[in-house]
Amino acid sequence: MTTALILFAHGARDPEWAKPMRRVQAAIRQRVSGTPVELAFLEFMTPTLPEQAAELIAQGADRIVVMPMFIACGGHLKMETPQMLDALRATYPKVEFSLGNAIGEHEAVVQAMAAATLDTAGL
Repeated sequence: MTTALILFAHGARDPEWAKPMRRVQAAIRQRVSGTPVELAFLEFMTPTLPEQAAELIAQGADRIVVMPMFIACGGHLKMETPQMLDALRATYPKVEFSLGNAIGEHEAVVQAMAAATLDTAGL
């Protein structure tokens, strides 16, 4: 089974917005050589989730893990993203798609944000 990872972010009109996401992508790629790690965006930026999934499948991926790079699980992750994954599953029935939790809800991220906040505030 060939697994690929899609870091799924909201997107923004300003291309600079994606810089931190690209840094996360680069850090993951350094840790998992041989596993495709790509970015996809909900809106304003490309590629979209369906576009990126199609590209990875064309490259041989038969298992795609979608990791939401969102602070919390709101409407986009509760409604739109599952609908997109259902459509992808219908289009590519031989590919396994899984969806992670919002990255901001992971305890390590919560603690890193708390530490960065205290550091920035000088506390």
